[in-house]
Amino acid sequence: MAKALVPLAEGFEDLEAVAVIDVLRRGGVEVTVASVHDGLAVKSAHGIEMKADALFSEVGQEAYDAIVLPGGGLGTENLKACEELSERLRRQRDEGGLLCAICAAPTVLEAAGALKAGVHATCYPSCQMELDRPWSPAAVVADSGVITGQGPGSALLFALVVLQHLSGETLAQRVARAMVSDVLS
Repeated sequence: MAKALVPLAEGFEDLEAVAVIDVLRRGGVEVTVASVHDGLAVKSAHGIEMKADALFSEVGQEAYDAIVLPGGGLGTENLKACEELSERLRRQRDEGGLLCAICAAPTVLEAAGALKAGVHATCYPSCQMELDRPWSPAAVVADSGVITGQGPGSALLFALVVLQHLSGETLAQRVARAMVSDVLS
């Protein structure tokens, strides 16, 4: 069974976090939602409080097949401020695990120095200047073990592409069909 870590920080984008957690769990991925703060309760950009499974400080160093970062302006800044997360992202890259980020969160990967030179990425359009690499206007970009998405509107496609990389095309298509979604077609 594949394992994924979803770090949450105050101000995360609701739809991006929930889509990833939901789709990956539907696909049988063991998902750990981890707060980068001192408590399990984390408030989203739109005031929804989510309870994390654990604190990042307790589970962040475990082995994961993917680390998936939801965006959101404040959430992204709070993720960038977590040095322990930055170190873990670099280790994930070095170990060949998937690095996934959507909306403004690809800038967390960039700021942490977790992206290899030449890797193509996408992000929320107003954040593209913060990426020191080729930027794509595509909704989702997968390149060299890095999966990035543009924003809330591409959250379902992003989550399904992450699932596809973790568990295969067949399972991702099955999950998409069960959700009555044709975004992978």
